[in-house]
Amino acid sequence: MNIDRSASHPLFLITHEFYPRRGGIATFTEEMAKASARMGYDVEVWAQSAPTEKEKHWPFRMRRLPLKGTHDLSCLLRLARELIRERRRLRYATVYLPEPGPMLAMMILQGLKAFRPKHLILTFHGSEIQRFHRNPLYRFLTRRLIHHATRISTLTHYTQRLLLERFPEARGKVFLTPGALRSDFAIVHSGSKLANRRIIILTVGRLHPRKGHLKTIQALRSLTAPFRRQIEYWIVGSQSKNGYDQRIRAFIAKTDLSVRLFGDVSDEELDMIYDRADIFAMTSIDHGDSVEGFGLVYLEASAHGIPIVGHAVGGVGEAVMDGVTGILVPPDRPAQLAAAFERLIADPSLRTSMGEAGRAWARRHQWVKSAEALFR
Repeated sequence: MNIDRSASHPLFLITHEFYPRRGGIATFTEEMAKASARMGYDVEVWAQSAPTEKEKHWPFRMRRLPLKGTHDLSCLLRLARELIRERRRLRYATVYLPEPGPMLAMMILQGLKAFRPKHLILTFHGSEIQRFHRNPLYRFLTRRLIHHATRISTLTHYTQRLLLERFPEARGKVFLTPGALRSDFAIVHSGSKLANRRIIILTVGRLHPRKGHLKTIQALRSLTAPFRRQIEYWIVGSQSKNGYDQRIRAFIAKTDLSVRLFGDVSDEELDMIYDRADIFAMTSIDHGDSVEGFGLVYLEASAHGIPIVGHAVGGVGEAVMDGVTGILVPPDRPAQLAAAFERLIADPSLRTSMGEAGRAWARRHQWVKSAEALFR
């Protein structure tokens, strides 16, 4: 498929995950929209509502829909109503659904040919594959959606294998669109890495059980006292709705670790926090249907020259080069995880060499190349 870039054949990117919402999928959708616009496509983004004062100047047309962007039925029906209302514009266009929210809305309408766009493009990230496959109705509707799709993408080989295992109908339509650094990514040197200070271990990610904060705290708590006295653990991420943040606080209270919770921060603040960190930790685990399909924060940490400690699960091995840019250990091996932290805490030269390797590794992909792979 080669999309016509003219105004007579626009590209509609429809998403529930977009700025000012944070997270890997929100970054992916924003950057794919920007890259497509830079390539000359006539791009129109439909996204969830947002405060006017937080809106940016975008290089494409932006339409904010009157919905919160959840996956509940009322939100999906509102989006389906918008799709019906704009069916004449969408019918001869390319419609790109980069995450599960709008896919669910399109599933409601796909039985009627009049509501199917000329070209339908999908991106799967990982967890939704499990969720769609587990539910018999979703499984049936997803197979039909894949059948009608022109092209499908995943960010990693891991997610591609998972998709083809669960939905072999996608074979022959799947392309890789790897994630990359944010287009506005910048290194902010604060000059704050002073001698004789504590070693800062940093986790960046929403407070969700899949991100493995408790695994990291358990591993750090198991270190001997001399190592514990050398470190400080920083956690950046928005609070969860399931009380996981309270579990983290309760667990911290039972340790003698020095821990700081920042909550959600701006990109500018986050860049400065990265600059002060010595080791990046995100020990993701499989949690029900939720899996770590990739993890853009691993690339951000590497770009800042920070060595990584993580679990060898999902697509993490495609974001971290084990033994080169960081250390990956199997999940549920707490002794190995603690040993990985101990090794990096004790060896400044290893931290430096892995950090330097990470800088080059993090810049190997570009958003324009992923957009070309999907829309070319």
